[in-house]
Formats: sequence, C-alpha cells, structure tokens
Amino acid sequence: MPLDYPIAERTLPGGLRVIVSEDHTVPAVTVNLWVGVGSRHESEGRTGFAHLFEHLMFQGSRQVESGEHFSALMAQGGRLNATTWFDRTNYFETVPKGAYELALWLEADRHGYLLDAVNQDNLDNQRDVVKEEKRQRYDNQPYGNALIDIYATVFPKGHAYHHPTIGSMEDLDAASLEDVHAFYRRHYTPDNTVLTLVGDLTPEEGFAAAERYFGPLPARSAPVAMPTEPLAPLTEPVREERVEDVPNDRLHLAFRLPVDDTPEFFASALALDALAGLATSRLYQRLVRREQVATNVSAHAMGLVDGVSLGFIGIDVAEGTSADDVEATAMAELERFGDDGPTAVEMESALADSERSWLSALASQEERADLISHHALLQGDAHYVNTYLDRLAEITPEQVRDAARRWLQPRSAAVVAYLTTSTEGVSR
Repeated sequence: MPLDYPIAERTLPGGLRVIVSEDHTVPAVTVNLWVGVGSRHESEGRTGFAHLFEHLMFQGSRQVESGEHFSALMAQGGRLNATTWFDRTNYFETVPKGAYELALWLEADRHGYLLDAVNQDNLDNQRDVVKEEKRQRYDNQPYGNALIDIYATVFPKGHAYHHPTIGSMEDLDAASLEDVHAFYRRHYTPDNTVLTLVGDLTPEEGFAAAERYFGPLPARSAPVAMPTEPLAPLTEPVREERVEDVPNDRLHLAFRLPVDDTPEFFASALALDALAGLATSRLYQRLVRREQVATNVSAHAMGLVDGVSLGFIGIDVAEGTSADDVEATAMAELERFGDDGPTAVEMESALADSERSWLSALASQEERADLISHHALLQGDAHYVNTYLDRLAEITPEQVRDAARRWLQPRSAAVVAYLTTSTEGVSR
C-alpha cells in the first residue's frame, strides 16, 4: 500500500518553494530549509565557503543579535541545528506550535539580511571556529581524514566532489570580506531554497506564515550550475595508504556509483547492502563470523546529484591478521557477486532493511521534513517520500547483479587503507 503523507506545495513570488505536511500527532512544528549550495558549488581557491556560512548564519542578521537564533528558540523549548554537504546546506528547528512563527521570522531575517551582520570580526571569529572543528573532527580523530582521502582518490582533481565540505583552511584564510559577501549574494536566494513545514498546522496556516515572513525577501536569481560530465567507473584500481597511530588496520573500498534517483543507483545501493551493509551480508558473514579476520564490516551508498555518486565498504581488520589477505578475500567476493548476483534471501533482506530504514526515518517529524526538503530541492519531487519504496521494489535481482558487475568490481575500486604499521610490517 503506497504511503500517503499529505504534501501541499506553493511557490512564493520571490521563487521560494514552500511545502507543508500536516501532522497533528504532537503540538509541534518542524521548520526545515534546504539551500542549493554545498561544497560542489565552490570554485578552486574558494573552498570551505558553504560550510563557513553554516556558522555565520548563527552570528546575527539585520534584526537578530549574534547567538540570538539559538537562545530565542531554546527558550521556547525548541531544538535546532544546521549541516553542510556536497549538494546543499540545511537549517532546521523543531518548536512548540506557538513558536513556529518566531522560527520563521528568525529564518527569514538571516536568509534575507545576513550580510548586515557579516563584518570582519565575525568572519575572523568563525574562521577560527571552523579551524578548531577541523582539528577536533578530522585531524585529531583516528581515521578522521579517511573520507577526505576517499573523495580525493575516487574523484579527479578539479571535480565538484574532489574536495570535502570542511574545505581548505588556506582558502578560508585568504578569503576577503567581499569574497564572502559575494558568495552569499550568489547562492542565498529565494529561488535556490526550499522551506518545508511539518507538524501541527494546516497548509493554509503554513503558506500564510511563509508569505508573511519570506514574501518580502528580495528576489534574486541564483546562478544555474552546469552539470559536470558524468563519471564512469574507474578503469583501473587506485590506492592510497596511511600509516598512522590507529587502533587497527582499516580498509575502505570505494567506488563511483551512478547518479542518485535512478534505477541503477538503487540497484547499486542494494548490491552494497547485500555485500556488506547488513549483519547477514556476504562479507560480514565470511570475514567477521566464519573466518574472524575482521571485527566489523559496513557499507554505505552516498547518493549525489552531479553526474556521479559514491559507495564504499569499510573493513576493520582483526589484530594479527594480514590486511592484504582480507582485501584479497573481499575482492574475490565482489567478483563472485558480479557473476552470480544476489540470492533470493539476500535480495529480500536488502529490500526489507531499506524499507525499515525509510519507515523509521519518516516516523520522525524532523527526519520527514528533512527528506521532503532533500528531494524537493535536489530531485524536484516533494512527493518522493511517498513513492520511494514503490520504486525500490521494482528493482530486480538481475539489475542488482548488472549494477555490481559494472560499478562494484576490483578493477574499479579505490582502496584507502589506514594501517598501524609500515607496508613491510606484520599487518600486511
């Protein structure tokens, strides 16, 4: 039976897309905004700007003092945050129903008039905050730079996904105040933003409130980003090794995947689950359960929109075990899966886990709002939350086999290995 979450849409004169999903289960409203700017929209020498603005957006705007966005909503019992990624930046808060117009007023002020507060002091302060975040989350964490290495290994230099969202600290240091203002004016426009309201309000209430606070925002046309040429799978394996003080050897087997929201991407994601994403998956059962040469196996398909996506398998190698031997076993299983495809049980398990994960996410008002904004902005489909499982169920075992044969083979793997010893050591 298809899902039927209510979805109502309207576009304001300035171009802002507003979506309301009525849900009176609890007396709360989630306000969720997705802006079509992420690290893939940055130019060489200007990396890290999208993430920097995630921080600057909490430092005040025309009518809001620095830090007041947090303090005002938390005083009403709200919770809020923001994140940045390759394809977007999002801002979100969940508040009691009586405070949702306060949230909209605060969001409208910073989405329309942030630059009134972006001065040299604020810029310098938030540059330092970003540097400290990089030290804590990346540089001083075991395996902290693994994803950065994966992006740089899988995607060629100059590609939109080659550099991480944290960006280059040198680029941020070199950025002038005018550089930063220009980035905001270019991307933070109503026609480049989706506003989703989920919770205890009617579409009429939501649209009226959105018009009241966002309607006056000046209309500015965001630049139309030209799509990057689609990337095929790697034609030969690539390798990056790090010898660091990490708890154990960890292998990352990374692959280019088809662009998101296509049957071939869905098939590739199901193949990764069957191979390594579940406790019942082939690699987990063989490496962790039977042979006990790994302590954990995981997999993730990262859907992206600019011509290519990313998938990777992570393997924590057991102490005293050869990382080379574990890698060879994993590669053999990839080849076998590409030849044979999933069994009926593997296919059923992968589909069931995807359905469980999707329904669990939609059960959360906050996650439902995020998924609606996500697919409205990046796929142009606010109703995606209701149709995704039906589309996934149409994928056949043959499509999963063919996707694995094309995208998930040893010849197209980028291996990023974090090793506890040198390549001459006992771990290899």
